[in-house]
Amino acid sequence: MEKKIAIVSGASSGMGAECVRQLAAAYPGLDRIWVIARRKGRLEQLAKEVPVPLKIFEADLSRKKEYAALRRALEEKQPQVRFLVNAAGFGKIGSFEDLDEDDACGMAQLNVTALTRLTHVVLPYMAAGSRIIQFASSAAFLPQPGFAVYAASKSYVLSLSRALGRELAPRGIRVTAVCPGPVKTEFFDIAEQGGNHIPFYKNLVMADPVAVVRKTLRDAEEGRAVSVYSLRMQAFAVAAKVLPHGLFLPLFRPESRKAEAAPEERRTHLLHAGKHVPEAGADGEPKE
Repeated sequence: MEKKIAIVSGASSGMGAECVRQLAAAYPGLDRIWVIARRKGRLEQLAKEVPVPLKIFEADLSRKKEYAALRRALEEKQPQVRFLVNAAGFGKIGSFEDLDEDDACGMAQLNVTALTRLTHVVLPYMAAGSRIIQFASSAAFLPQPGFAVYAASKSYVLSLSRALGRELAPRGIRVTAVCPGPVKTEFFDIAEQGGNHIPFYKNLVMADPVAVVRKTLRDAEEGRAVSVYSLRMQAFAVAAKVLPHGLFLPLFRPESRKAEAAPEERRTHLLHAGKHVPEAGADGEPKE
């Protein structure tokens, strides 16, 4: 029997896994929680930790074909989805030019396209009282040099969530965009791969995932359009709204290894990436 369910993406770690734990504890009336992630072993371990049964979908949501099993299960079970939590996503720190092409495009695929597709697939199974929780970020509030693709992708999530919330309000479905600041999860271990490190000030405001998710679920239940954890992040959200973004951008100091490299070093790097680069002249400019 799976009439009332929650669906959580990115459930193998971080905010997604914590959402599963807290949904299971706070909503024992759920018949099952459907969890989606690439790491099946992590999901199986999570199933041992929570009192509500889990249905595991091992899938990479950035690939369209991997939605097939979820679509079939929804069509077969015809459940009422009480919660949809889009928590899958990742970020990589570094100047746009330094980012690996697959990482840059992968952020857009997972943070934007996968979130959009999953919401579209699940929405027909939601009804009055259902809640959609979209994990955006405080990075959504303004452009961030050195974190450009990630911030842009989260701006999309925030904008989509606000508009979707308005569209679905007549049906009694509420949409909450979650915009925390830095949170103590493995997210930043991945973000820092490649030798780039988060700015020191982000370590100063690092939040506890348990507290962030607790506030998220409370705000979602109350139908709030945006959930921002901590007074500092709430003040930042207000400042980003009322002050010109040009005042903030000089505070971000992306370090581009390519920009600082000598012409020959830069050419070698691009050639290794499979790109044709004209041979440089004595002045460092490309030869005609």
